[in-house]
Amino acid sequence: MPECDNPLWPCAMTGAAACLAGFDGIAVVIHGSSGCYYYPTTLLHAPLHGTFILEDDVIFGSEDRLQEVIGSLSGTGKRIAVITTCVPALLGEDIRSMLDEHDVILVDSPGFAGDVETGYAKALAVLGPQVDPETSGVNIDGACLFDPFAAGNVQEARRLLDMVSVPVATVFSSDRYDCVHHAAPFTISTNGDFPSGIGDNLGGMLGLTGVRETFARIGDTIDGTDCDPVFSELEQQEERLVRACDKFLQRYDPPFAAIFAGSSYALFAAETLHHYLDAEICCIGTRNAPGNSRFRAEQVSSLSRARDLIATHEPDLVIGSSFERSLNGEKAFTGIIPPLRGRVRIYPAPLAGINGTLSFMESVLNSCMDKKP
Repeated sequence: MPECDNPLWPCAMTGAAACLAGFDGIAVVIHGSSGCYYYPTTLLHAPLHGTFILEDDVIFGSEDRLQEVIGSLSGTGKRIAVITTCVPALLGEDIRSMLDEHDVILVDSPGFAGDVETGYAKALAVLGPQVDPETSGVNIDGACLFDPFAAGNVQEARRLLDMVSVPVATVFSSDRYDCVHHAAPFTISTNGDFPSGIGDNLGGMLGLTGVRETFARIGDTIDGTDCDPVFSELEQQEERLVRACDKFLQRYDPPFAAIFAGSSYALFAAETLHHYLDAEICCIGTRNAPGNSRFRAEQVSSLSRARDLIATHEPDLVIGSSFERSLNGEKAFTGIIPPLRGRVRIYPAPLAGINGTLSFMESVLNSCMDKKP
């Protein structure tokens, strides 16, 4: 029997919900138990609908309950999307035939189908995004509701594109539903773990080097674009960052860091810490499959393995989530992936772009100094 094997990371059902709920104009129905509804609702902070199937529905079939929920959403003007969960999938119900009377988007993404990235990709593929050659500007992808930095990343990407007078086309996945089929021919990424695969990718927005290289490609690709304003800001802000880090290193030793995050964020953190703080990266534990990097990384999908790595290497700086924070004792900590419990998050802080790097390093420096004697 299939089972979810990564308790530290959301399942495919949650990833599908994160994708679909990011588009205005889609009403998302979680077809499953109350737990399968409340988990993504709490994590994504998005309006979702649930069928809340019970024991009787498991025994006698869930069609009546599914039809009831869909009927209640008819007439709202929104396209209805149904996401299957583990129970109806294991029962083998023919959900598609149940929905023949309705114009419904069906995403078969039960939890055991994979992790959050798998479900996100499944849902986006079902939406069938298309490039419209007549659409100007650049798409932004990697904006997954699951990512606590997604809103800030999009704001920062918009800010930098506005500086060079390049319009934003479709944002995957934080836009109007109708924009899905009118994407621009070019795309930039804010989080490589959630790619749209739409248009020609001009690069990523993680790290100052990434921003610099991406805007150089934008300048070379889009006629009439002057990227000097972004390059000028990059130079100014990098000088500020270097001064702050040099001041820290005059007083303290470089950090000895353990990093736990999705692959893209983990490698961004490692490169940034090593470059500006001369940090030694003792271990990287990625929630998903690790990408190519000069740093040694392994996929970590259990709290016990994270505990072992922290105990073995004894870092003085831990980057990760509330899971790792519970293990790090008195060590300095910076959170970059969910869950991030016990903290109020109101401001849409970025991790991508120029301000994203500054915000991350500011948090690291302050947390490290707070723990120094």
